[in-house]
Amino acid sequence: MTGWILRLLVVLGLLGSAWVHLVVWLDWASSTPVVGPLFLVNVVAGVVIAAAVLVWHHWLPVLAAIGFGAATLLAYVLSVTVGFFGVQEQFATSEEVWGVITEAGCIVFGAALLAVRDRRRVAA
Repeated sequence: MTGWILRLLVVLGLLGSAWVHLVVWLDWASSTPVVGPLFLVNVVAGVVIAAAVLVWHHWLPVLAAIGFGAATLLAYVLSVTVGFFGVQEQFATSEEVWGVITEAGCIVFGAALLAVRDRRRVAA
């Protein structure tokens, strides 16, 4: 049961991040070179990885979800601190807050799902 709850939380984190990036892309990022296309890649990748985590109960999609969350969060931290391909964020919008929450969720719940999965494997 714990595995399914964690799996669902990872999927929600992925879809939440994809949604945030779609909203921001529609709002302003579509006209921004480099960052605009990267936002669309994030949208598609979030949905594809979420589907994989949901249907393929293997460690690989979970690891992809953790990597997705970490890479996306790192790009955001860069955009807030030193800038990211000419974009300088300020952590001032609800989209930014939800982005950080969903991406951190991908990392935390993905790692927990891997830990639960490994613990069950050792016990078997």
